[in-house]
Amino acid sequence: MKPPFETRIAACQDRLAAAGADLMVCFPSPNLTYLTGFAESPSERHLLLFVPARGDPALVAPAMYEAELSDLPIADLKLQWWTDSDDPLEAVETVLEADSLGGPDSATVLVDDRMWATFTQDLRELLPDADFGLASTVLEPLRIRKDEVELAALRRAGELADRVSLEIRERGDELLGMTEAELAAEIDRLLAADGGEEPAFETIVASGPNGARPHHHGGSREIESGDPVVLDFGAFVAADLEAGTGLYPGDQTRTIVVGEPPAEYERVHDTVREAQRAAIDAVEPGVTAGSIDRAARSVIEDAGYGDAFAHRTGHGVGLEVHEPPYIAAGNDRELKPGMVFSVEPGIYLEGEFGVRIEDLVAVTEDGSERLNETPRGWETGR
Repeated sequence: MKPPFETRIAACQDRLAAAGADLMVCFPSPNLTYLTGFAESPSERHLLLFVPARGDPALVAPAMYEAELSDLPIADLKLQWWTDSDDPLEAVETVLEADSLGGPDSATVLVDDRMWATFTQDLRELLPDADFGLASTVLEPLRIRKDEVELAALRRAGELADRVSLEIRERGDELLGMTEAELAAEIDRLLAADGGEEPAFETIVASGPNGARPHHHGGSREIESGDPVVLDFGAFVAADLEAGTGLYPGDQTRTIVVGEPPAEYERVHDTVREAQRAAIDAVEPGVTAGSIDRAARSVIEDAGYGDAFAHRTGHGVGLEVHEPPYIAAGNDRELKPGMVFSVEPGIYLEGEFGVRIEDLVAVTEDGSERLNETPRGWETGR
């Protein structure tokens, strides 16, 4: 399969032209990875991708990256190297002055939303009369709808989370006496052993009353019989390297109990499970993100727990664990095929326990595809 980067850059150029913008500049971020396949953490060194509305793209990069960047599968990509003994702004200026990237100083330049202020200021000084905006206006509509390479990676990430979730659930009584931190470390170990590149986020293990804190950091509390335990985890997996690089995350939550649960627990768990089912059943092209949140929230409110559901119903996933679309009240964004997001309603009873159930869902042409398949009940053991 042909790498998708030239197609993605061409789509960006079409959108730049349609928006009346002249140039887009990307910084080391998921946007740079999306357009080139190259992933790098931001640093003080100038590593910038320039995409003009017309003409060839250019990459300003430290010469130390020559081995990694020289073979990027993008025809006509201009590479402008600089060394640590050079002034990197001279390399930037060379690119800006090139005819194919040029245009007047009064051009409209869209910069990566994640770009550090120091780099944006450099561009403002080099183009003092330019109008500046954010690249998300061009990139977000492209990134929000996943192609087949991305969907395949997200499915594999979901399958990985499923396998680890089932392994933990089947251990049953073996979980008793483990601390939250120990169980989180074991989940991370299992994810890595089964092909995960790295945890997609800090694994959440929240037992007993700690489960009432949606983003609890696992600590020294030991899991006791009857404790509801919220498990929220996932790992990045690599996209098909022949078709493109990039890491895509899994993100799954289950709430389990070893032993007999508290008196109110089963009612709460059933309510959350029904809220998630209602939300996923409502997913189809043309509905709004806010309507999915409403479907889940209505079930929880009708059961009398509306005040205990204090967060949105979901978030998009892709190269980032949290990205649009956000499944939140009032969000009028229309869902379209290729969008992928979590559906994760929860009920949190302070001082007692919490319940959250989460799966990733892809919008299809005629409905939705759930990317996680492990049981959603609370029971443990083989």
